[in-house]
Amino acid sequence: MKKNEKDNLIIKPPVVVVLGHIDHGKSSLLEAIRKEITITAREAGGITQHIGAYEIEHQGKKITFIDTPGHEAFSAMRLRGAKVADIAVLVVDASEGVKTQTKEAIKAVEEASISLIVALNKIDKPQCQPEWVVGELKKEGVVVEALGGKVPAVKTSAKTGEGIDELLETILLIAEMEKLETSLSAPAEGVIIESAKDNKKGTLVSILLRQGIVKLGDVLGTSSACGKVKKITDCWGKSLDKALPAQPIQVLGFAGLPKAGEIVKVFHNLKTAKEYLQSGAASKEEFLQKEEMGAKGEEEKILKIILKADVKGSLEAVESILAAIPQEEVKLKVIKAEVGPIGVSDIQLAESSGARIFGFRVKVDSAAENFSQQKKIFPKVFDVIYKLKEEVEKLLNKLLGPEKRRVDLGKIKTLVVFKKERKEQIIGGRVIEGEIANNVFAEVFRQEEVIGEGRIKSIQENKKNIVSAGKGKEIGMLFLGDVDIQEGDILKVFKEELVKKDI
Repeated sequence: MKKNEKDNLIIKPPVVVVLGHIDHGKSSLLEAIRKEITITAREAGGITQHIGAYEIEHQGKKITFIDTPGHEAFSAMRLRGAKVADIAVLVVDASEGVKTQTKEAIKAVEEASISLIVALNKIDKPQCQPEWVVGELKKEGVVVEALGGKVPAVKTSAKTGEGIDELLETILLIAEMEKLETSLSAPAEGVIIESAKDNKKGTLVSILLRQGIVKLGDVLGTSSACGKVKKITDCWGKSLDKALPAQPIQVLGFAGLPKAGEIVKVFHNLKTAKEYLQSGAASKEEFLQKEEMGAKGEEEKILKIILKADVKGSLEAVESILAAIPQEEVKLKVIKAEVGPIGVSDIQLAESSGARIFGFRVKVDSAAENFSQQKKIFPKVFDVIYKLKEEVEKLLNKLLGPEKRRVDLGKIKTLVVFKKERKEQIIGGRVIEGEIANNVFAEVFRQEEVIGEGRIKSIQENKKNIVSAGKGKEIGMLFLGDVDIQEGDILKVFKEELVKKDI
């Protein structure tokens, strides 16, 4: 971060995502919280509108909720490189306990590396057993504070409103402890929450800013769409001149529909935004570096897989064999491992997380088969463990990519230096080892010490260009480099090749 960006740091409101199993009360809990925004909106003279996220004020402090409950949507946003939320609220029905999607939500939070709060919901139901539920959560690695862990747990009821204030207070407490800082001076950057076409207004895009300020007239762009901001409104429908970090806004002006979860940035002008759209996926990072929007380091190469097997013993055997695969340069991450057929939820998780699905002695159920065709996600099923392992290794090797390898060609002893001009030298020498070719690299040795490196652009024999020269040949060379070659220097000649790597 540049100095002026550090000088303009602010504490931003926390952004919260609500996750959990279907029918455990995510939507009703969000609706109960939303009552507070309705009151605030009326006081402000506005009307609440659905833009995929909303902001409330509690105890004089703001909190932003992403109004897209479900770990699939959350993971889909994260898949595109977006840091969407700061805190996750895991909603668990206090009468039903941990379910399949509860476990998947826990994994999504772990992968996102964000703070977690457990909401033991539907506490008004007579059959609720909160103590049993926290025990179930402990088995999944979520240890609440009452059991000596670090995860806060709040008993809530969307129906009666019990625990809502305590939940909001807990969110603010965690946010205060984490000191969520962001820069107002940094180039504006955020996340697309959702987008839609309005027949009267045009393309409406909901954005959640992570840093910087978005103003009217700014040019915004993602990997799939761009445009000039014509209008900004907040979640109450109030028109704004500018938007601050963590403030959910809706903008008018995009020429196309950006995808949920895409990172949105400010560009200097429409021309550069369109050039970014047209650049290939592999060159987008380089393009953004040229736009001075912050260079990223090399990302860790990870292959995510979903594993399904016929029985527990088979599952453990496959996991054990996969764990033995070398993972120094590429990582293998099993995001889900279960017994049973491959189902629709597996296809959904694969789509949202970017994972591959592998089955061992299982079938793909009919609903999942149809769904996989729609989503173009094709599970691979094996009856032999080593065949499954080979396929995983093949995918890991693809992630690994080729490496640059040096191939030594030979040595030349310098006999005479004919001419030197800036970084070019014309020299004469004798090949004393191997075979020399055009356009190769050379290390320059003087008294057995390396003094520099350069490139032999071309070689001649009897003033005629040649392709190569073997041992004993006397040749003339055009050498490019910073080092001053002298009579008696030894040139160790080599080339570089891209060689396929294996794990």
